[in-house]
Amino acid sequence: MSLFTPAAGASAHQYVLGQDLRLTILTSAAETEGRHDVTDSVMAAGAATPLHMHTRYEERLWVASGSLTVWAGPDTVTLRSGDFFTIPRDVPHAIKSGPDGARALNITSPAGFAEIIARAGTPLHLATPDTELDAELFMAVTAELDGSVMNERGPRHPRDTAAS
Repeated sequence: MSLFTPAAGASAHQYVLGQDLRLTILTSAAETEGRHDVTDSVMAAGAATPLHMHTRYEERLWVASGSLTVWAGPDTVTLRSGDFFTIPRDVPHAIKSGPDGARALNITSPAGFAEIIARAGTPLHLATPDTELDAELFMAVTAELDGSVMNERGPRHPRDTAAS
C-alpha cells in the first residue's frame, strides 16, 4: 500500500509525516468536545517513532493490519492485527512497525494528537515522494500542545537511555 494513495472520501483530513507515516483524522477534538480524537495511521515497513512521552493525553492503539512493536516504560509488546494496547500519560514510549508495515487506529484522550498532526503534518494532496518531515515544526507544535518530551535519536527502550 502506498503512503501517497488517498483513501476514498477522506483526502481533506489526510496528512503525511515524511515518507514513513500517513494519517487520516477520523474524529477531532471539535467533534467530541475535547474528550478524544481518533486517527487512522499507516506506517511504512520498519518505520519508527522517536522515544517520547505525552504529558496531556494517553494513547490507545488498535492494530488493523501488520504489526507494531511498542516499548512503553518497562514493557515491550508486539501487537498484531486485532490487538489493542494503552500507553498511559507520562510513560516514555516508542513504536516501530513490522516488516510489512502497519495500519492502526490511534485514540487519544483527552483529544490532542489529531491537532498536532493537522498543524505539523503535510496535507496528503500536497505530498510527493520527496516530502520530508519538518522535525523542527513537529517538535515545536508537540511541545506547545502536549508538553511532550522527544528524543530525536530514534526509538530506544527507556531503560537503555541511561547508558547513552
